[in-house]
Amino acid sequence: MKNLKSKITLFIFLSFCLKISAQYQPKNLSKSDLKKANDWVEKTYNSLSQDEKLGQLFIIALYTNKGEDYIENVRNIVTNEKIGGLILMQDDAAREIDLVNEFQSKSKVPLMIGMDAEWGLFQRIATAHKFPWAMTLGAIQDKSLIKEMSAKIAEDCHRMGINWDFAPVVDVNTNPNNPIIGNRSFGSEVSNVVTSALAYSEGLQDHQILAAIKHFPGHGDTDTDSHLDLPVVSHDLNRLNSVEIAPFKALMDKGIGGVMVAHLYVPALESGKNIPASISKNVITGLLKEKLGFKGLIITDALNMGAVAKRYKPGELDALAFKAGNDIMLFSDGVKEGKRLIQMAIDKNEISPNRVEESVKKILLTKYFLGLNEYQPRNPENINYDLNNDSHKKIVQKMYSNALTLLKDEKKLLPLSCKETYYFVPLEEAPYQTFLDQMNLGATVIIKKPEEISTIPTNSKVIVGLHKDNSSAYKPYKISDSSKKILADLSKNQNVILNVFGSAYALKDVDISNVSTVLVAYENNEDSMISTANALNGKTKIWGRLPVLVNDQLKAGMGIDLDAKKK
Repeated sequence: MKNLKSKITLFIFLSFCLKISAQYQPKNLSKSDLKKANDWVEKTYNSLSQDEKLGQLFIIALYTNKGEDYIENVRNIVTNEKIGGLILMQDDAAREIDLVNEFQSKSKVPLMIGMDAEWGLFQRIATAHKFPWAMTLGAIQDKSLIKEMSAKIAEDCHRMGINWDFAPVVDVNTNPNNPIIGNRSFGSEVSNVVTSALAYSEGLQDHQILAAIKHFPGHGDTDTDSHLDLPVVSHDLNRLNSVEIAPFKALMDKGIGGVMVAHLYVPALESGKNIPASISKNVITGLLKEKLGFKGLIITDALNMGAVAKRYKPGELDALAFKAGNDIMLFSDGVKEGKRLIQMAIDKNEISPNRVEESVKKILLTKYFLGLNEYQPRNPENINYDLNNDSHKKIVQKMYSNALTLLKDEKKLLPLSCKETYYFVPLEEAPYQTFLDQMNLGATVIIKKPEEISTIPTNSKVIVGLHKDNSSAYKPYKISDSSKKILADLSKNQNVILNVFGSAYALKDVDISNVSTVLVAYENNEDSMISTANALNGKTKIWGRLPVLVNDQLKAGMGIDLDAKKK
């Protein structure tokens, strides 16, 4: 009898726990920890008015570069609408900390603080240190390094009071002309995207920062920027399941805390004309929740983006998004109206009252697991140093070093010899001085401007650097006709070592058939240039692999290993 009683108690307890479920849970969670979490959720939920419950569904933007009137408006929304969270945008880290401390102290329920920090907090805070883009990380073969890197991003998030990094992107970038994903994708191969994204997510979530895989159901094969208009993904179901949706499906049983839904029109998934996935019940409830069984937080992409903001009014858009199955409306421009329309839809039985309970309890449980029930104010002092110091440089340079991809070395020109003289020809529009300075620490390198190449002796060893502007992830990667001509001329009678400080897609229409040695560094910044120079000088091993299909000759997975010089 006693046995039966304990079994019944356990069954009731488990049923109760299943009722309030979140995808993300800290590791090694005991039954008593879970009971405490659920008790806190129940107590908090029952203390909220209906208006306060509805407020939990909204995250609005906080900028510090839009003036005090803007900040006062945010302050009023936080206070009056009892919202669930903030997404930190540009620009002043110390001011953001002060405001978050203030808003947290005024909130009955702790605020979820999110940020787009795919390549670290630098994505929004210019004084922070920049981490590599996903495309660069996709070239790395030891995926534990990605986990190590995202753990550092998690540390920076904690320093700022951020709980949710809206990353990683798991879109499979099969379209080189994609204007908005590109460098933000781990590559064009599903398996590489999955292993890279899992490592990135674990580095965050193992350190109590929530991840969000995005942009469901897949933004990788689009040629329209959804910030501007509504992209269409016209593939059939077989292709969608095997490519676009595949990474989401593979990662959903790994405890990833969030999924962000894109503003995309996918006719194979939604029969309604031009209905974005972000407000499609078929996509969110039918596919993501019911068919794929995702139990975590479902959040819209930013609701101020042109793909949806051009088509729907603020508030109306939020209500449509919630009705479709989202838990959280991100970057809402119409909280008050959204709440009113959601409540109206509940009153008309268009939305079940259970939906609010389901979403709010999921949000509360996740907040508890992230430690928000014991929020500690952050100190803004020394924040810029704390987000950008030698500990960041060390790990970032390790990433660039491990991403370097050697596509050819026919004449065995690498590593460079300290006994020889090399010539360096910088091409394209971006800075190169750091690379040249670092190269000269190991070899003798003489710079020649493009107009001076006729002065280079025949049969010399010439390093050509394609230095692309990487000041943002969205800059064009194409190589100019003039640079292609200079490369072709040099290849006729010189031994060329070509370094691509930019996207691998830059090689799409560059003839490298007569180039002996080709190395892809993926990005042009101080850390990548230092790492590349060290590798050329034989200080580090080169063993990255191409993460994308570039053209018929340069396929994903290509790359040659080159050991470091023996000391």
